[in-house]
Amino acid sequence: MTSKLAVAFLAAFLLSAALCEAAVLSRISTELRCQCIKTHSAPFHPKFIKELRVIESGPHCAHTEIIVKLVKGNEVCLNPKEKWVQMVVQAFLKRAEKKEP
Repeated sequence: MTSKLAVAFLAAFLLSAALCEAAVLSRISTELRCQCIKTHSAPFHPKFIKELRVIESGPHCAHTEIIVKLVKGNEVCLNPKEKWVQMVVQAFLKRAEKKEP
């Protein structure tokens, strides 16, 4: 009976270790490449933006990426070279400065 318990424990341990490894590998594979395949260039009102992320260029991607989460819940990549996008980023930075004490 003890050997069956030991085998079951070992199997559960190996399964959990394999699942943890798979989760880490999937996360690493998404971080080592550009997040934006195509960008949205047409301007829209900043009130539709819920969250803004700026990912600087680096070994994972050759160019800066700006990803916004819209109020509807979907994420959109914006073209960082567009003047309106630069203005939106500046507005979000000013808003963040005002929130910090």
